[in-house]
Amino acid sequence: GIELDDVTTEKAIIRKEKHLEEDVEADGDDEVIYKIEVAANRYDLLCLEGIARSLRIFTGSEATPIFKIASIPRGSMLQMHVRSQTSQIRPYVVCAVLRGVTFDEVRYNSFIDLQDKLHQNICRKRTLVAIGAHDLDTLQGPFSYEALPPQEINFIPLKQEQNFRADALMEFYRSDMKLKKFLHIIENSPVYPVIYDSNRTVLSLPPIINGAHSAITLKTRNVFIECTATDLTKANIVLNTMVAMFSEYCENKFGVEPVEVVSYDGSTAIYPDLSCYKMEVALSDIIGPIGISLDETQVISLLNKMQLQAKLCSSNGEPCISVSVPPTRSDVLHARDLAEDVAIAYGYNNVPKSKPKSMTIGGRQPLNRFSDKIRADVCA
Repeated sequence: GIELDDVTTEKAIIRKEKHLEEDVEADGDDEVIYKIEVAANRYDLLCLEGIARSLRIFTGSEATPIFKIASIPRGSMLQMHVRSQTSQIRPYVVCAVLRGVTFDEVRYNSFIDLQDKLHQNICRKRTLVAIGAHDLDTLQGPFSYEALPPQEINFIPLKQEQNFRADALMEFYRSDMKLKKFLHIIENSPVYPVIYDSNRTVLSLPPIINGAHSAITLKTRNVFIECTATDLTKANIVLNTMVAMFSEYCENKFGVEPVEVVSYDGSTAIYPDLSCYKMEVALSDIIGPIGISLDETQVISLLNKMQLQAKLCSSNGEPCISVSVPPTRSDVLHARDLAEDVAIAYGYNNVPKSKPKSMTIGGRQPLNRFSDKIRADVCA
């Protein structure tokens, strides 16, 4: 489902930008660069790890990974305690730990880049979700997620050496080209969200900046990831994407350590939720919309290529396919999504062209027309 926009080189890009003639030598190298377009709902393809893994699975050189939650006694599990004041500004937080991670420069840059892409995409420029990644070995659990008046929050922010009060930090970042666009999210609130460890060390001031104390580096081995949010569903998708993409670098490959989130009302929840959910879809509902003729075995093979584990079942005597949707495929919600993936794996160019069976002109449904008239009368 990835669109290839262009195949070029660094030299060709520079030559185009500077409007140089073909015979004029340009700086840069001749390494081939592929420009691709990723669908907005495929969050698992926003980093090199996700694209490479998807290609390996599609070509059959690798099996679809099974993500595992580490088995830890509840009493030994890291905890995040949520205070009641957070409901005024940013009520949700979900967390996870990646243990025994091995970073190099490429992996580290990809990790940071994925956060930035998610922030711009599903996180809606941090308004819905903000991601914080921390070196767990510099911190001491349990953690607390609070909302305090800005005058009570003091810490050294990332890439700074000076201690700032939160309200002064807002003024400091007004001239920062990257961070000033996020200040409006919390600056007019009487309380700012903040995450502390048990020593009252500030992990982050979401959705603005992390603390310098827990900054991750190439030497970081254990990564604590927290996502604060106004939308819990989006927060879960973002957390699942982060840990699914980078748990392959953990000592226990594709293993993730859970964190217990304890709410102020006493309720608890354990994150991340990496379970698969099941769908049972009739074969005709998958191949019918595409307009191709495939048997059950062929459809199952195509779904497996798209990281959707499928097997044959039956419902009322009709051929049916049971599909296990992994946590990385939050875009799969309906039988039509499965049909789309089968069409992609089959190849759109291989679908036979056909004329519509009936010629119709699009128009509004009678119910929509009636609803519009009611809305107009109510507004008047």
